[in-house]
Amino acid sequence: MAISFIRIDDRIIHGQVVTRWMSERKCDGVVAVDDPSANNPVLAKMLKSAVPSPLKGFVLTEEELIRKWPKIVESKRHYFLIARSPETLVRIFESGVDFISEHQELNVGPMSVRDGAKKYGKNLSMIPTEEVAFDTLQKNGMTVSFQLVPDSKKKTWTELKAEGGES
Repeated sequence: MAISFIRIDDRIIHGQVVTRWMSERKCDGVVAVDDPSANNPVLAKMLKSAVPSPLKGFVLTEEELIRKWPKIVESKRHYFLIARSPETLVRIFESGVDFISEHQELNVGPMSVRDGAKKYGKNLSMIPTEEVAFDTLQKNGMTVSFQLVPDSKKKTWTELKAEGGES
């Protein structure tokens, strides 16, 4: 399997991903998909530099990922697929990028407080369209789990929805 880990993280590539998750999962590189980051050369370079050598880091737009997906999944290497939002994953999935057949578990990290967001926990706030996106991913076969680092408590999307969150 080319994809060994899929994560939503509003910081995309950073210390927790690099130091904690990469020690837990097989990883030869990181494929980050985020249009604003990929279209900003300085930000893209900074994110790629957060991936330790000799691993490879890629910061792609959604269109680039869609175009390169066949090559990514044919690779013998193991990649983390990281997006800033669940909506990004829904859009690329609906465009034919079947990452769910590669790896059924979605790990969700921090999602910052924003206007109109419901707070579900210390580092977890969601706007309504993100909630819908998690429902869509779950309906398409993903197990959606919220866990900052490997040794922190894990909750499923079903559990969080049942708790309701705070407006």
